[in-house]
Amino acid sequence: MTVIDDLAPHLDEHNSAVIAMLPPELLDLTDIPACRTMIEGFLAQMPTPDLPTNVTISEVMVPGHDGDPDVRLKLYVPDGLAAGSPALLWIHGGGMILLSADGDDALCAQRAADHNMLVASVDYRLSPESPAPALVNDCYAGLSWLAANAATNNVDPARIMIGGASAGGGLAAGTALYARDHGGPSLAGQLLVFPMLDHRNETASSHAITDARVWNRQTNILAWEAYLGGDAPTIYSSPSLATDLSGLPPAYINVGQFDLFLDEDVAYARALLGSGVSAELHVYPGAFHGSQSFLADHPLSQRWQADEEAFIKAILGT
Repeated sequence: MTVIDDLAPHLDEHNSAVIAMLPPELLDLTDIPACRTMIEGFLAQMPTPDLPTNVTISEVMVPGHDGDPDVRLKLYVPDGLAAGSPALLWIHGGGMILLSADGDDALCAQRAADHNMLVASVDYRLSPESPAPALVNDCYAGLSWLAANAATNNVDPARIMIGGASAGGGLAAGTALYARDHGGPSLAGQLLVFPMLDHRNETASSHAITDARVWNRQTNILAWEAYLGGDAPTIYSSPSLATDLSGLPPAYINVGQFDLFLDEDVAYARALLGSGVSAELHVYPGAFHGSQSFLADHPLSQRWQADEEAFIKAILGT
C-alpha cells in the first residue's frame, strides 16, 4: 500500500470535506493531556444527538478485577425490558488513552432501544496513567458483574455480546480471550469495529496512513507505547499475538479501506476462521478510521451501520 499523507484525494467529496475540517494537530500525542483537552473542545462543538426517550441511563460502580479499583459502568435500559433479554457489553474507543464512556451515550442508548436489550458501557481507566493490563481488567470486571447480575437486570447470561470500536474493539477482543482462558463468563458474540489489535505496527497498512488529521502511524505508535508502559505485551493487550483463537465466540469485524488497522483486522478475521471460529469480515471502500461516525447519513455509513445491527440481531435474536 502506498504511503498516504493526504487522504482527501482518495475520498469522495463528502469524506474529503470531513478531512478538511479536522485540525492537523488534533491527534498530537506528544502531550497527551493537551491532546485530551483539544479533543474535548473539538467534540463539544459537534451537534448533540437526540437520545431515545424510552431508554433510562444510569450508572453503577462495580468491583474491580483481582483487587483493582472499582469500575464505572453505564447502563442503558429500554422501558419494560423483559426477563431473559440479551445484553451488549460495549467498550469505547480512544486509542487506550482518550475519551470516556460518556461519549457513546447516543450509540448505546439507540442500540438498547433498537434491539430491546440492555447495553452496559465500561468507563475503563486510561493509559499512560494506568497501563496494561489495567484496561482489560476493567473490561473483564464489567463483564463479570454483568454476568453475575444478569437475572437482576432481566438479562439472559447466555445472550451477552461484547463489542467495541477502535481501541474498544481491541479491548473487546482481549477481554474475550481473557474470559476464555480464565473460566470467565461465556459470550454469545464479539462485535469488533475497526479494532486496534497489534502493537507491532509492521503491516503495510500500518505504514500507509500518515495523514495527521486521522488516526495515523505516529499516533498509533505513541498510543501503544503509552498503553504498554514499557512492559512486554500479552495476547490480552495485543490480541494479534494469539496463535490459538479456538473457543472464542462468533466475531464480526469491519474496517475501512484507508484505515491503518486494515491489515491486522483482516489477518485477525482469517486467524479466527483458521481456528474454527465463525468470523464475518467487512472492508468498506473509500472509508477511513471512524469515517462512519462523521457522516451518519452517507450511504456507505448507513450500510455499515445496517451490517453491524444485522450481526447483533443474528447472534442475539433481537
